[in-house]
This record gives sequence, structure tokens and C-alpha cells, in this order.
Amino acid sequence: MPADKKTETERRVILVKRTNPRADPERSEYLFEELKELARATGYIPVGELTQTRFPDSRYQLGKGKIEELAELVRQKRAGKVIFYNRLSTIQLFNISEICGCQVMDKFQLILEIFAKRATTRRSKLQVELARLKYEIPRARAIVSLVKKEERAGFMGLGDYEDAYEQDLKKRIARIEDELESAGKDDESLRAFRHRKGFSLVALAGYTNAGKSTLFNAIVNESVEARNMLFTTLVPTTRALDLGGRKALLTDTVGFIEELPHWLVDAFKSTLDEIFLSDLILLVVDAGEKPETILQKLSTSHDTLWDRIQGVPIITVLNKIDLLEEAQLEALMEEIGYMAPNPVFVSAKKKIGMQELKDEIIKHLPAWSFYSFSLPNSEKGMSVLSWLYDEGIVHRVEYGERISVDYEAREDIINRIKSLELNPYEQG
Repeated sequence: MPADKKTETERRVILVKRTNPRADPERSEYLFEELKELARATGYIPVGELTQTRFPDSRYQLGKGKIEELAELVRQKRAGKVIFYNRLSTIQLFNISEICGCQVMDKFQLILEIFAKRATTRRSKLQVELARLKYEIPRARAIVSLVKKEERAGFMGLGDYEDAYEQDLKKRIARIEDELESAGKDDESLRAFRHRKGFSLVALAGYTNAGKSTLFNAIVNESVEARNMLFTTLVPTTRALDLGGRKALLTDTVGFIEELPHWLVDAFKSTLDEIFLSDLILLVVDAGEKPETILQKLSTSHDTLWDRIQGVPIITVLNKIDLLEEAQLEALMEEIGYMAPNPVFVSAKKKIGMQELKDEIIKHLPAWSFYSFSLPNSEKGMSVLSWLYDEGIVHRVEYGERISVDYEAREDIINRIKSLELNPYEQG
């Protein structure tokens, strides 16, 4: 249900997190703050919090006494829902909802709700549906078992289940994967076409809400939606990036988040491929956060990227530097420098450091070759020269009996020029 259509009670939620006894307290606090931001991004109003430090209970995640305390808090705050940071099993969902008398969900269901709300294209809606089905399938047998025992008919609004439920899920997953695979082949053809036309592909990546969309707008003079909210960007947006002769396309993509499960990454593979199959990645970081928070977010981003990018260079873009003094920035880099390759400092909001970022991008794009040659001073020669301007950078042109050119372009373009010199009146 869209956030603006939720009743007041449905919007009021209690947030819960169980923490392992050996966990870092500061990190646990940071993760709980992230859960609050996720809830707000979905339109919920957190009206209460509950935490417990213990190892997980197989029936309730928390201890039974703590769940009874949670039920009382739900009644006191008139909350319509409980949201756990921890992933809940079907049995835990069932048991907690029985005691609390309201709907219970975990962080991953919350993320799916955000994605469903933000999905606007057919592909993004299919990806959300695929992620939901992959999340649901391990629960199918347990749900059917619960319903068959008539412990709670229609549990969690899922309706009456039959033995064929799990098979139905698998068939729906297969159909969606086939459609997304077909769309993925179209994407591969488009990427190959863009490369043939001389475009380098640059992707914005990073933790959600780091300022990627604001940076995208600043560097390409666009007006993509940029809000102080998690997962604002769900559908990738691509625009031309002016690099003073080098042709490049910049894509704004969905943000990363802590502990993204593999089924969610797999479901959004065609979207994340905009990052994984790019020539260069701009990894955006909010420099205004605490160093330990930045390090954790960098670690999450690198973990998501590392096995999939196959040596693609990364530029770490430290955003929001207008919030820091120079000494603070130096101290920050001493703490996080080892996790921040090729750092560039910018303020996307104030458009500070845009040229420095472009210069760094040019340094890390796939190498182009420099070549000097001549063309006949004729209509055919002028036609070739016009083509050269479209495919690379013409550094110098001198007109005489022949046209002398100093030129820089991709290796395949240079090879075509060399073949043209054998028969300079043909374009090849």
C-alpha cells in the first residue's frame, strides 16, 4: 500500500533490533539508525524502539519476555506494525505476530516495500517482483504447513495455500527471469553499440543516500530527482558526459546498503550491470559522516563490487566537502585513505571540484592512442576529417597540398585510419 494511503495506525511502527553479545556497540547503533531511515523512506512513523543483546531465539528472535514487553509497547504506542532489523523466519514472524497482535516484518521486507513503491518501469517492477518471490520461496513450505494446521488461516494476508504454492512460485520466477534475460541481451547490444560509437561508460555507485543523484545533476547539468532519502534512484538514468573531446556516458544507479542478500542482488542484476560492466566506476562517499561509518560503507560497497567488476578502475568521490575544514579532511583521509582509491574531493550541491573530477575520469578511461597523419585535400579527405571529429579528438589540423592531422582516438579507430592511408580516398 502506498505510504500516502496508509492509515495513521498503519504508519505508526515499533522498530526492533537484536544484537549479538560480541557485536561492536557503535556499529549496532549505526545499523539501527539505518533501519529508522529505511522506515521513514517508506512513509512509516517510528513511535517506539526496542533492543536486546543476546543470541537469537529460534522461536521469537528475542527472548519470550522481551516479546511480551514488545506487545505492551505496541499497545501503548497504538502501533500498527513491528519492524525487525534482523531477518525473521516464518515461524518467528508467526509467533511474534500472535503475541503482539499486529503485522510483523523484517528489514528485507521493508526494502522490498521501498523498491515496490519506487518502481516505475516494467523492468523495475519485474525486478521487484522477482526479489519478492525469491525472498518468499524458502518460506513456502513453512507457510503451507502453518495454514494446513489451521493455526492461522490467511497468515500475513497471504491467503489460502495449496501444495502447489511452491511450484507456482518457481514457475513465476522462471517466467520473470526469462523476460529480464531478454532485456539484459538488449542492454548488452546497446553497450556494445555505444562502445563502437566511441563512448566510454562511467557509472555512479556507492552507498544509498551518499549524494549520487546530486552529483549526477551537477556534472551533466541534469535534473534527476535527488532527495535526502534512501533508494531515491531505482531506475538507472544515463546522460552524455562532456570531457572535452572524450565521449562518455554517465549512469546514475541504485545505491548499496548493508548486508544486501544475494537474492536481492540477483534480482536487480540487469540494473547493477550498469555498474559491473562499465569502463570506470565513481564510488561516491558522504565525507561528512564519521570515519568509522565511511569505512563501513566503503567496505559494503567494495564487497558488492569486488568479484564482479574484473579490474575496472574505481575513483572514490568524497562528496560534501563543504561541510569540512581542510584539517578535518586531511585527518579523514589518514583514517580512510587505504579504502579510498584515487580520491577526488567535491561538493555536488555547490558544484565544487567538478573539473578536477572530470580530469581524474579522463586519466582512468580506457587508453586512447595518439597518431599523426595526412589526408588528401579533397572532398573525400574533408569527409574523412568530418568523421574523425565524430570518433575522437582532433588536436591539430593544417591545410596545404594535403591535410595534416594530429589525432587521438581508440585503438580500433587508429587502425582504421592506418588502413585509410593505403587508399586515402575511401573511408573504409
